[in-house]
Amino acid sequence: MKKVDFVALLNYKTPEEGGRILPASSGYRPAIKFPFSEMQTSGSQTFIDREKVFPGETVKAEIKIVSAEYFKGKLYENLDFDFREGATIIGTGLILEITNQELSKASS
Repeated sequence: MKKVDFVALLNYKTPEEGGRILPASSGYRPAIKFPFSEMQTSGSQTFIDREKVFPGETVKAEIKIVSAEYFKGKLYENLDFDFREGATIIGTGLILEITNQELSKASS
């Protein structure tokens, strides 16, 4: 099983809100930005119980971030974040569960 950092609820914006026009497939890797840092990281989104998500939809996903070491002890449940394509925010997320305890603020 691949290691997952957290489970999140993702809300994809509609094209009218500035989001994607096409659906995203499970495994999609947009940039993720947390509100406490200017640094962005890439995060692989593995959708739970579905293969695609369409603009305007909400989906639960397992997230594996690159450069996890930069976020040690900084993430917590109910933390919101956005995900982007370049400078464009295409959706927002909410952490439901931290599965990589090294990232959890509670354990730091």
